[in-house]
Amino acid sequence: MQPYTADGLKDEIARRLQVDKGQKLEEASPKDVYYALASIVHGEIMPSWNKTQQKYKDKKAKQVYYLSMEFLIGSLIKSNLLNCGMLNQTIEALRKMGFHPEEIFAQEQDAALGNGGLGRLAACFLDSLSSLDYPGHGHGIRYRYGLFEQRIIHGNQVELPDYWLKDAYPWENRKEEEAILIHFRGEVHMFKKNDGSLEFKHENTDKVMAVPYDIPVVGYQNSTVNTLRLWSAEPYFPPEENEGQEDDFYHDLEHQHSIEQITGFLYPDDSNIEGKELRLKQQYFLVSSSIQNIIRQFKENYQLPLSRLPEKVVIQINDTHPSLGIPEMMRVLMDEENLSWDAAWKVTTGAFAYTNHTTLSEALETWPVEMTEGLLPRIYMIIHEINERFCRDLWFNHKEKREEIPQLAVIADGRVHMARLAIVGSFSVNGVARIHTEILKNQEMSGFYSLYPKKFNNKTNGITHRRWLLQANPGLAGLITDVIGPNWIRRPKQLISLMKYTKDRPLLEKFASAKQQNKQALANFIHQRTGIAVDPHSIFDVQIKRLHEYKRQLLNIFHVIYLYNELKDNPQLDVVPRTFIFGAKAAPSYYLAKEIIKLINTVASIVNYDKDVKDKLKVIFLENYNVSLAEKIIPAADISEQISTASKEASGTGNMKMMMNGALTIGTMDGANIEIHDLVGDDNMFIFGLSAEQVMDYYRHGGYSATDIYNTDDRVKRILDQLKLGEFGSQEIEFKDIYYNILSHNDPYFVLKDFEPYMEAHEIVERTYRDTYSWLQKSVTNIAYSGKFSSDHTIQQYATGIWNLKQFKEKE
Repeated sequence: MQPYTADGLKDEIARRLQVDKGQKLEEASPKDVYYALASIVHGEIMPSWNKTQQKYKDKKAKQVYYLSMEFLIGSLIKSNLLNCGMLNQTIEALRKMGFHPEEIFAQEQDAALGNGGLGRLAACFLDSLSSLDYPGHGHGIRYRYGLFEQRIIHGNQVELPDYWLKDAYPWENRKEEEAILIHFRGEVHMFKKNDGSLEFKHENTDKVMAVPYDIPVVGYQNSTVNTLRLWSAEPYFPPEENEGQEDDFYHDLEHQHSIEQITGFLYPDDSNIEGKELRLKQQYFLVSSSIQNIIRQFKENYQLPLSRLPEKVVIQINDTHPSLGIPEMMRVLMDEENLSWDAAWKVTTGAFAYTNHTTLSEALETWPVEMTEGLLPRIYMIIHEINERFCRDLWFNHKEKREEIPQLAVIADGRVHMARLAIVGSFSVNGVARIHTEILKNQEMSGFYSLYPKKFNNKTNGITHRRWLLQANPGLAGLITDVIGPNWIRRPKQLISLMKYTKDRPLLEKFASAKQQNKQALANFIHQRTGIAVDPHSIFDVQIKRLHEYKRQLLNIFHVIYLYNELKDNPQLDVVPRTFIFGAKAAPSYYLAKEIIKLINTVASIVNYDKDVKDKLKVIFLENYNVSLAEKIIPAADISEQISTASKEASGTGNMKMMMNGALTIGTMDGANIEIHDLVGDDNMFIFGLSAEQVMDYYRHGGYSATDIYNTDDRVKRILDQLKLGEFGSQEIEFKDIYYNILSHNDPYFVLKDFEPYMEAHEIVERTYRDTYSWLQKSVTNIAYSGKFSSDHTIQQYATGIWNLKQFKEKE
């Protein structure tokens, strides 16, 4: 990639505007400048992209394909500029042109092709694969509408379509010539061949074309560019022998619409049968296009028999959503490539690896047998055969497991169990944090662990420090480089060198200044977005993640209500001013989660305008939380709220992002919090609440009564009574459902049980914050230890521990 000077870039942008749009620079809008800049960057990427793919082909490299229903890549313009080594020159060039750089970068619509941690993890992994020179590519879906755009109207979440493709997307390349045909429904006919083996023909199917759109994944200043391939569903036009039908077909708008719906929305509403079937259709669409593509590329690039495919290909499935890839691989190998069952099964189980992301039952997917068989008849036959062979093996070769067969069978109780399919059909099963993996092995999947102990392993999640520190927080990143040099950018564990400076007062003051600038920038943004003025010297207490009961945003807002009550009782109370910042989307059909959003916004509308509070307390809910918003919030956070019910949060990556930017964690011993705690200890984070073992003991044996706490803790009683009596809300019934859910359903996520220890932990937060230098020491300590949570470290573990991948550096 050729180096540009700021002046050279300014001239090239002007030239592109003239050539492409016939515009003079002074006539150009920010959007015009953005597209000209993106065109320049894309042109810089293309030669390296082509060279990388050719290098993998020439060297017969083993490659990993990361299959995921979500890739939350956000905006790519700054990331691509950074990784191409052009960011600083671009910022200077734009300023010379009279533009504010952030205004130009903001012209790119976030590609919100994900819901939260799962999709952002996939994006971070792709970044690390390229930056570490590993041959690794993503396969996902090009949803026309991403996760919904959230608006807060009268405190309520309202979902609007997120049409991120309304403007041309400059990073994608359509590859129509590599489209793949996908089959749904139809009938399967079985024939006996001369050699006695069986042949299956899937006929009279509904046909859909999967058209790939490729997005470059640029490594950090190393000339490696891998690929994120997103599939788009389009109508299939029959070949010329069916000529004459095409016009009728084209005009069948309902049929065309149903095809386009396959890649219409990320996570369509599945509260009805049609929505459920659409989700299943999406999952098969992803895996069928991807598996056919992978096999086609293997045959073209390696000229090896398919029996050797696992030597050159590994397919990592990100959660259960792509589990249908296992029977789809079997189908292609048997029905199209004529392998026997045993040969196909050996290839399949040698190629697939499965990442489990949760112990929550809602994420351990199952599908009704009738739906699966109707939509995917040949795939269902293969799943049925996988199940029969697996259960037979248990019955005859693992007699001690006979009674467990209903809990282990891939098909049971009229449903196909996708996690079980993923475990049976893969060579590796990994959890995403140490505690999560132990829960899988010893409880949720203990039956499988005793069968396949060597399959199970842990790979704690990670984040790309390039986006979440170097790009999102340039002030802090520059200070770190001034102190310990630039090597941490390529080797993030070298951040540990900061530990030598935790008692250097002048340096700590510089860290404080960098944080204060970020807080001021966020305060300005909040005022611009909401009209609310927040004190940039207050504690910025941040909880940003998907709205779910187990993540316990409710516990957080109960703490806010408690503080508000204290201030109402005693307006002269000496407290450190607090700004509580929330960002979260709730699933459209998740009623209680949406009620919690309403409660947060209702409390905010009261607290923020109460003169008794005297600006000691502010509550901000920033609507439409996404990657770009996270990049503004995280560098400014003082406190990172990681307060899930212990045993429920598989890992968490927001905790890592805020730690890396100097926030201190208040959290339960859950997910990756435990591993953060292992590094920084009690002195540098605020741990509270039930342990995972205590939570699970309550679930198994009972012994917890929310009503007892309600009746004995006057703080809790007051808060719940305020909800019941309508003190927060325009009508008495407003938040009664939250009240009754806690007391009538015995508080399933232990909000009341952890309330008192949470209050006590926040008292310690306040005392600590008053000691400025102590707080700064803890902040720098967190940054120093955060390098372990770089996704570079995680990807190295996957590459050596699961994938057996080799790095292909430019010098080779």
